Amino acid sequence: MVDTETEGVHPLLEVRKISKLFGSFAACSEIDLTIASGEIHALLGENGAGKSTLVKMLFGVLAPSSGQILWEGDPISIGSPGEARKAGIGMVFQHFSLFEALTVAENIALSLDHKIPLSKVAEEAATLSFAYGLPLDPHAHVADLSVGERQRIEIVRALLRNPKLIILDEPTSVLTPQEADRLFETLFKLKSEGRSVLYISHRLEEVQRICDRATVLRHGKVTGACDPRRETPSSLARMMVGAEVAEVSKDAPDKVGAVALEAKSLNAAARTPFAVALRDVSLAVRTGEVLAVAGVAGNGQGELFDVLSGEYLVVSNAAIALHGKSVGRSGISARRLLGAAFVPEERHGHGTVTTMSLSDNLLLSRNASDQETFLTGGWLKIIRNSTVKAASRRICEEMDVRKSGEDPAAGSLSGGNLQKFIVGRELDRQPSVLVVNQPTWGVDAGAASHIRQALVDLAKAGSAVLVISQDLDEIFEVATHIAVISEGKLSMAYPASEMNREKIGLLMGGMHGQPQGIAHAH
Repeated sequence: MVDTETEGVHPLLEVRKISKLFGSFAACSEIDLTIASGEIHALLGENGAGKSTLVKMLFGVLAPSSGQILWEGDPISIGSPGEARKAGIGMVFQHFSLFEALTVAENIALSLDHKIPLSKVAEEAATLSFAYGLPLDPHAHVADLSVGERQRIEIVRALLRNPKLIILDEPTSVLTPQEADRLFETLFKLKSEGRSVLYISHRLEEVQRICDRATVLRHGKVTGACDPRRETPSSLARMMVGAEVAEVSKDAPDKVGAVALEAKSLNAAARTPFAVALRDVSLAVRTGEVLAVAGVAGNGQGELFDVLSGEYLVVSNAAIALHGKSVGRSGISARRLLGAAFVPEERHGHGTVTTMSLSDNLLLSRNASDQETFLTGGWLKIIRNSTVKAASRRICEEMDVRKSGEDPAAGSLSGGNLQKFIVGRELDRQPSVLVVNQPTWGVDAGAASHIRQALVDLAKAGSAVLVISQDLDEIFEVATHIAVISEGKLSMAYPASEMNREKIGLLMGGMHGQPQGIAHAH
């Protein structure tokens, strides 16, 4: 292992005064960063702080506007990801780029810079995955693998190029606690070999546990550096946002009312060879409650959201009801007219049209009940642009959405800021029922606290809230009741006060413990 404290030894990577401008907006401003050989270095910052822009410059996706990158002591120009990989930099993005119909080996082979026989790729991938504690069957089809196994493909794919530095962007956001532990063991092995890791995460407990140093960005600038092992999650969050992060306040519901959202013996066939069928799902969410659905990714969460939102219609109209009215055969617009609102997991293309402005995206999500507010005229309706834009500004102010212009394209926002806008857009309708899938995925600590508190407050005000989430910390923060989905089957719902991580883990494995039925009753 290289001793970086030895005199005359250069850092592995050094960034000097690097900046990136988009017009007059500085996404990164004169950032300094040093990564030593054999260290796990955390890059922290709230959404829109400049983290993604910085690592894209390091990996050759973006060109710096000014500044310098030094690699092993020498200036380097990284013009493309291929040049970054050739230099010894690998990256595992938050969003995987895998073909589900192909095998593990075929996916890896497609990403290699040189043509190598598939049998050799399979052999090397199997050997490497075993050596680093990331077991993979190179002949398995990606569609049959869990999210954690898919991430292993991305890591093995990067390791096959023998990198000296690996950049990981939110690597545990889709992993179970057990899978995260296995990943950390792999990172410690890489560190012991003298390799370096640049680790981006909003999970501050993880940063404390595995990282040697941390650099903090805020508004595109470095605001501090520290040894995270000497900090607390609260102090790290304070460094990121420049203020104390409020804890979510969750009291017992003032008043629990009638069932507002209900599913009875709900079945839905898998729509694609890679989807999950829903089997005999029953649940009931009353006004004043937050029902959280936990589960490992790929067990039917997306399919459950699709049928509850009306994007996918089920056979039985009576299988889903809103305020006692059967809606299983009614689409999303009809359900919105009954007071429901929906926040999907995927914000690009599903939650928003990324090429359209925020105000236009707001207008797209509204329906006939909003015509008097946003439209004027007779049968030929005219959009009240000023009213729509004013509503968009109000949502951005209430949710603290950071943006580069007055009404920018949705795709120009960082992932976390776009998520805040989408959640705020639905909350602005003051829905009586809200169904939200992964509400704080990829969102920083301050924004996550804001969103979670908004969900709790909505329920306290008398709405019924259903939260689908893989984040157990989030679930315990917001839920009054917890159910678990596994292989398309939903467990009973239990009071959150009676649940712990071990019980949820057993339910995730399909040990539902009690017969399937109405998720809970009072």
